[in-house]
Amino acid sequence: MGFLKKFFRNVFHEELTPQIPSSFERLSEDELEAHLGVSRYGSFQLSEAVRPSYGLDVVPSAGFRHDSYRDEASKQNVPVVMAAVSRERLFETFMELLDPLGPVVDVVLESSHSYPESGGLDLYREHIDMPILQSILWEYEDLLVNDGCTGIAVLNPSTPQEVQFDEHKLLIVYGKKLTPYEGVMIDAGLNCREDMHFITEAEHVHSTNDEYIALFEELKMRLGIDGGGY
Repeated sequence: MGFLKKFFRNVFHEELTPQIPSSFERLSEDELEAHLGVSRYGSFQLSEAVRPSYGLDVVPSAGFRHDSYRDEASKQNVPVVMAAVSRERLFETFMELLDPLGPVVDVVLESSHSYPESGGLDLYREHIDMPILQSILWEYEDLLVNDGCTGIAVLNPSTPQEVQFDEHKLLIVYGKKLTPYEGVMIDAGLNCREDMHFITEAEHVHSTNDEYIALFEELKMRLGIDGGGY
């Protein structure tokens, strides 16, 4: 195994499995390096967090679509809006999506740095003022945008509504009365495309590094999260 594939095996992981997907395993080092080096597809710019399959089963693109989530506890279908945003507007759009949640929210910090097989660890912080949260998150923009093992969800349990910025750097909003969030997406230049596909719906890989792992621990402390998940 060449150096690049060793690096790839150590730093990248495929969704919920520690092994490299077969399409990547078959590549030469030059092919692999060239693919990982591509971050722009047309007008869409990926962050460093994730790369699509070598065969581009899903070509990254901007837009949003509607979906639903089945809440087994309440036996109800919860409306969902999912969006992919080009890197240039990604974090700004995420921050704007937080505004409709209200002045006080809960935060879930998500990590799969040490949990690629189990799907990750969720760390919960209740009752944080939105201006304080947004100020902290701006300081960690690089981590949140470019680390493929870090995600965050911000929610208002009383609404209830939730905005998730996941490991794939997709923006996902859950809850009823999602019109204000759709307005933010439209203002960000996104079109509603109900037939669009996301990078999560095909083979893909995530990236992380030791610096991001250390920053994640720092962000935990800044958010007042001291330990166990839920």
